[in-house]
Amino acid sequence: MAGNSNPVVVGIRFGKLSKIYNFDATGLDEIHLKDLVVVETCKGKQIGEVVKIYQDYEMKDEPLKKVERIATAGELVSNEFWNLRKKEVLEYCEKRAAELNLKDIRILNAEFNYDGSYMILTYSSPTEEKVDLKSLKYDIQKSFSINNIEIKQIGPRDVAKVIGGMGACGIPCRCCSSFLTDFSSISIKMAKEQGISLTPSEITGMCGRLRCCLEYENEYYAECRKSLPKKKKKVITPQGEGKVVEIFPLRHSVLVEIPCVGRREFTADQIKYDEIPAKQDDSSKEEEEAK
Repeated sequence: MAGNSNPVVVGIRFGKLSKIYNFDATGLDEIHLKDLVVVETCKGKQIGEVVKIYQDYEMKDEPLKKVERIATAGELVSNEFWNLRKKEVLEYCEKRAAELNLKDIRILNAEFNYDGSYMILTYSSPTEEKVDLKSLKYDIQKSFSINNIEIKQIGPRDVAKVIGGMGACGIPCRCCSSFLTDFSSISIKMAKEQGISLTPSEITGMCGRLRCCLEYENEYYAECRKSLPKKKKKVITPQGEGKVVEIFPLRHSVLVEIPCVGRREFTADQIKYDEIPAKQDDSSKEEEEAK
């Protein structure tokens, strides 16, 4: 890529399921996919993997941070060393938390930058009340010589992602632990749009929140519904006038109750109806976004 006057922008991931962050790699003689590089972040210097190389990236007003260099063998060894210490650190944190009588927290994960100068310790708690972890933080710093430690509480979805295990639908590995890099807002309305039963066992994941998969096909269902009348709408069919009692978005059809005829299914092009929008209902009040 040497000699290219255009900016070289790469997408870098810091973990298997982390978001992709963009960095400016202009000036590096060669950089390829899967290269491990050193970059400066808000958490200090970190090693990340190049997973994207943009051909025509439009630079925004705010400049991107630079890729400092391809990681050296020594830096990779240091990075692996701290990854191997993760189990030891977690075991110490769990033991020390018990000694400090911190009963309301569950230590979940520890992440380090490559030289061990920065660590993020995540935990969960059944309550929203703030837990004083200053003593635990001090003890970790003293025992492992880590200068900068951040301890943060994570929510039910992130807890499920860290723990992993079987999904509520029966798949061997939960979506959040296998490919989801971010959590979107999920609402009851999504289940309604797709005709999914609102019983808790049908729409709730192992984290206790609305299932992430409710979003996967929601956009397509919403698009299909645009060409169909709503429930209770009066329509004209080849067999007479009736009322819509059920909608089948994927089949682009509706089930219509016709007096003296009964229930019949018709496709969108077989019916006619007044397309004046229905009054706004109170469904928005039922939308509970899963954080």
